[in-house]
Amino acid sequence: MRAAVMRAFKQPLGIEEIEISQPGPREVLLRTAATGVCHSDLHVIDQAIPVPPPIVLGHEPAGVVEAVGELVTHVQPGDHVIGCLSAFCGNCEYCLSGRPNMCGGAATMRPRTGPPRLSKDGATINQFAHLSSFAEKMLVHENAVVKIRKDMPLDRAALIGCGVTTGLGAALNTAKVPAGSTCVVIGCGGVGLSAIQGCRIAGASRIVAVDTMPWKLELAKTMGATDGVSASEGDSVKAVQSLLGGGADFAFECIGTKQTAAQALAMVKKGGAAVWVGVVPIGQLAEISAFDVVISGKRILGSMMGDNRFRVDMPRYVDFYLSGQLKLDEMISARLKLDDVNHAFDEMRKGTAARSVIVFDA
Repeated sequence: MRAAVMRAFKQPLGIEEIEISQPGPREVLLRTAATGVCHSDLHVIDQAIPVPPPIVLGHEPAGVVEAVGELVTHVQPGDHVIGCLSAFCGNCEYCLSGRPNMCGGAATMRPRTGPPRLSKDGATINQFAHLSSFAEKMLVHENAVVKIRKDMPLDRAALIGCGVTTGLGAALNTAKVPAGSTCVVIGCGGVGLSAIQGCRIAGASRIVAVDTMPWKLELAKTMGATDGVSASEGDSVKAVQSLLGGGADFAFECIGTKQTAAQALAMVKKGGAAVWVGVVPIGQLAEISAFDVVISGKRILGSMMGDNRFRVDMPRYVDFYLSGQLKLDEMISARLKLDDVNHAFDEMRKGTAARSVIVFDA
């Protein structure tokens, strides 16, 4: 099969013919229909997330089940599914306490002593986030997929696999935004636009979008933002505080820099919560005022993949889309072929795309 392989950090991905194994016990072979291009993939390329090459990236997919191994019970050939990096074992402390997104899914991986899922000329190619969706097919554990309705377009379903689940979940699961709350969202990419929609669906009264790109602020308003603040024009913290009479109830940081993480805390009022959603590169520390946290009674909430229980959440988000509550079409900046994956990353670096989707031939 054809796949985009990262052979070295900070280099373009190469389109190669590689081998994919047959499904073993509890494994599912998928035909990839579409996959979103997420900023976390770029973090790996730029060596901000230490995942060693050679590796096939991609972790925001939707596809169709082609074959299943022994003991698989959740899906069968022909089913439409969304893949999620929050693969869960079902037996650990986190799974059994209702936090499967924290499991890590190590138990769902093949043992190192066995044949790899992906390889080329006998050499192992690593799998990223239990998925590796920049490929025509995927071989995954059944606990990395969820069956969805067949009337859901798969190119839009793919967005739910990571960015939408992360943003919506930050508002609905992590923050549990009460109706009437005031919210600010820093960063209007795929995750930020989804956080805005989560705040809207929850019934927030004011939603302030913050970004440096005017077109993203306009797009944010179509998603539910009531106000826009340009971070390239003056002090965005003071602008938010002025708009909301001292600050927001919740501030969602959806970029992943230490500067915006600190700004999120400064943008909330007394008793408010900063929700850190974006992945700050390993080793970087955010400078915050501990005095402000204590004296103002502020909270910092870490949101890992929107605190998802994806087998429950994702079919619900599909229903949101099909009922008109969740906007996905407007988030797709471009539909590209696998050969154009490096172009998608170039657009991401320039900030000219909300979400690019790699679409595979049927």
